[in-house]
Amino acid sequence: MPRHPRADLSKVTTISIRSRESKVSPRLFAVPFDGTQDSFSLFMKGLPDILVAKDLRGLVRDIAQARKKGKPVVLMMGAHVIKVGLAPVIIDLMEKNVITALAMNSAAAIHDVETALFGQTSEDVAANMMDGRFGMARETGDFINGTLSSSVLTGDEGYGEALGQQLLKVKARNARVSILASAARLGIPATVHAAIGTDIIHQQPTMNGAATGEMSMRDFTTLAAVCGKLTGGGVVLNVGSAVIMPEVFLKALTVARNLGAKARGFTTAVFDMNSHYRPTMNVQRRPTQDGGKGLYITGHHEIMIPLLAAMVITELGND
Repeated sequence: MPRHPRADLSKVTTISIRSRESKVSPRLFAVPFDGTQDSFSLFMKGLPDILVAKDLRGLVRDIAQARKKGKPVVLMMGAHVIKVGLAPVIIDLMEKNVITALAMNSAAAIHDVETALFGQTSEDVAANMMDGRFGMARETGDFINGTLSSSVLTGDEGYGEALGQQLLKVKARNARVSILASAARLGIPATVHAAIGTDIIHQQPTMNGAATGEMSMRDFTTLAAVCGKLTGGGVVLNVGSAVIMPEVFLKALTVARNLGAKARGFTTAVFDMNSHYRPTMNVQRRPTQDGGKGLYITGHHEIMIPLLAAMVITELGND
């Protein structure tokens, strides 16, 4: 006799699998990519209709529907998007009228400006911080801080537009791969949201805290106005910003609603390599809790964003 009681499995009641509700069947399975010409749409259709692949396909449809209905598609981004070489993909979506507004942290603006002006960006932080050289590239600070200090006195543009316009004015040699210059050229709102003390240009002699704060504040109100258009549709993407953009977005959306905008019923999607608290709460969940849809797609930006862009362009082209 066993020392302790044991369940008698012979008395267990079973059911037929034919009467059981199941989540997965072959109709949802992937279809292998055959590599033939013009077969990307077949690749899209061949993705399994399961889990994140299903989410991605739904997001593509939401973006396509948003643009057909004239609703905004807003891209919020961190610096990593530029550092992994995605500016041409983003600019192509801007030129194709898919992305209608952009918002970025000021680190992204730094990498964009350095690429546009000098054809290089992203220093070796670990090596340069040992002797105090980290972040001390003079030309970067001179251009950005100088532009902000001048524009705050002479114009009414915000942080992002001022930089984009100045890049065009000086005919930056790599302006074609600058998101800010392209936004200025296309007339698309591109806002930059600074947290003073977080970026290399803040530690240089040219830093003007008053100008930086005012220009970033102008861009905050621009983003709030963009959020006000998220009524009954639209998409907000947050790519690679774990803190700044989720926090700014939540406040900008709140301002829009406080001013009377019925900014509800839209889709949000976070793309990042890890799951983070603020993007989860401030982009995926809280803004969409009353009728919208929030997604979180984990993966490397240099793979996921070109895939998303190609799927959206194909979806729009097929309709």
